[in-house]
Amino acid sequence: MIRTVFNFYKEGFLSMKVGKKLWLIIGIKLFIMFAILKLFFFQDFLSSKFDNNKDKGNYVIEQLTKTK
Repeated sequence: MIRTVFNFYKEGFLSMKVGKKLWLIIGIKLFIMFAILKLFFFQDFLSSKFDNNKDKGNYVIEQLTKTK
């Protein structure tokens, strides 16, 4: 059953003409979003403030359970 479903999607993907280009564009966009933007906009905040994992964990728990 799993093999027939996999073959169904595999054959459908291989027979696409425009679809391959669209999947390539989607892949490039995902790479840009997760690899390149992470380097510039999402710095490692916890490592810059704390030296060990125990302090990092305590900070995260404190932030998650803090009431406003």
